[in-house]
Amino acid sequence: MSFTIRDSKITDVPEILSLIKELAVFEKEENAVEVTEQQLAVDGFGENPLFHCFVAESKSKIVGIALVYPRYSTWKGPILHLEDLMVSEKFRGTGLGNALLTSVVKHGNNLGVKRISWEVIDWNERAIAFYESKGANVMRDWDVVHLDEQSIANFLKNSN
Repeated sequence: MSFTIRDSKITDVPEILSLIKELAVFEKEENAVEVTEQQLAVDGFGENPLFHCFVAESKSKIVGIALVYPRYSTWKGPILHLEDLMVSEKFRGTGLGNALLTSVVKHGNNLGVKRISWEVIDWNERAIAFYESKGANVMRDWDVVHLDEQSIANFLKNSN
């Protein structure tokens, strides 16, 4: 199978969102996606882009994405966060994930980051094995902490 990894374009937004929704279904959170095409277009391709996205294209169809954005570590300095690396189900095991991850690592290296970090859901053993085979340290003793919109509002309401 042949594929190309490239930087995304604004015209890719509908297919990017489709893959985001496919990932949500895979992670058993099919109703959790709130982002819209319009928001992705503004946030990724507007005046001040909040993220960079690589796409994997096969036969003029986007079949994988890797979405990254900059972060800062108080211990290390600039880092790159990989929000999602997603390969459409029928293209898994073809080398596409490796090619996308390679693009992310090269991008991070070019930016001069001190670390590239991401989360992986604990039951996705196939992804965990893939990341570990690439030399990534899956830190199983850390928990991800989130405040969603309602939690933010509640926090602020109760902090007065």
